[in-house]
Amino acid sequence: MRLFILGLGYSVRHFVRRFGGSFSHVAGTVRDPTERDDLAGIEVHAFSGSPSHETAELVRNADVLLVSIPPGPAGDPAITAFGDMLTAGRRKIVYLSTIGVYGDHGGGWVDETTPPQSTLDRARMRVAAEQVWLDIAQGDAAILRLAGIYGPGRNALTTLRAGTARRIVKPGQVFNRIHVDDIATAIKAAIHHGSGGTWNVCDDEPTPPQDVIAYAATLMGVAPPPEEDFATAEMSAMARSFYASSARVSNAKLKRELGITLVHPTYRHGLDALWRAGEGR
Repeated sequence: MRLFILGLGYSVRHFVRRFGGSFSHVAGTVRDPTERDDLAGIEVHAFSGSPSHETAELVRNADVLLVSIPPGPAGDPAITAFGDMLTAGRRKIVYLSTIGVYGDHGGGWVDETTPPQSTLDRARMRVAAEQVWLDIAQGDAAILRLAGIYGPGRNALTTLRAGTARRIVKPGQVFNRIHVDDIATAIKAAIHHGSGGTWNVCDDEPTPPQDVIAYAATLMGVAPPPEEDFATAEMSAMARSFYASSARVSNAKLKRELGITLVHPTYRHGLDALWRAGEGR
């Protein structure tokens, strides 16, 4: 199978490192290949809106298209650039979306049958992009709604070591998370699943964010940063917007239909493994 990746981001690179050998050819896009030194083993093409003829041909001939480029105010740039050729022929499409589409549910449980209700523009754009990819794929698109991503180099251990970790406390607030190892497994399962669909990719335990920092501090044997009241904490508008939604997201469909067994079912499992691997030391 030939794999083409639109947007070689953190999660997708981790997928390629684990499973890229199962494809006959792997290629993908970044904005500027000269600024990246972490793409060994991948045929890299520049893409920032206008694809080259070579890139367009690789997209046209791909057996699997893995999409992680987010939409913008003008829509999904990948659909704008490649839309005509995507409707010709059949290919498996895996689109990486976000659980942010569900919006605020006051900490209540949601699943894939819950209608998206986020009031944030970026989440509404995601919902629109999901639908277009489903239409393009004629039912053979896998929409993976990812929770907050962590893994090597991106976790509470490293932020504590860097001195940038904060414990922002908002009563009733929970976040959902997923380790990149489990994202990679979900992508692989979605590619080989017989039909398309939408699946939440998150772990088993939605948790207040301050608890994760406290647990990481315990592993490291350091004092956690002091708690800060969300109402008075100094935060950027973007950071504050993440606290506008609180929901517990179910992964039951992921396990049931894609047969996923999470390697890191809670943040504790994930941080334990990262600590053993030397993260935060």
